[in-house]
Amino acid sequence: MNTLMLVCASAASLALGVLAAYGVCWLAFTIFRVHSQSVAAARVAKVNLNAEAPASQV
Repeated sequence: MNTLMLVCASAASLALGVLAAYGVCWLAFTIFRVHSQSVAAARVAKVNLNAEAPASQV
């Protein structure tokens, strides 16, 4: 009985660790996605400003 409890506790601990790691990775990639979208928007705005400026100001 004690061995079964130890095996179940180990499996539960492993499952919680995997879920925690998944949550951390999901959060990190969500933050990276928001950051990359903001950088892309800034680059597009800069390109649009350069395209609209006269050749003497570029």
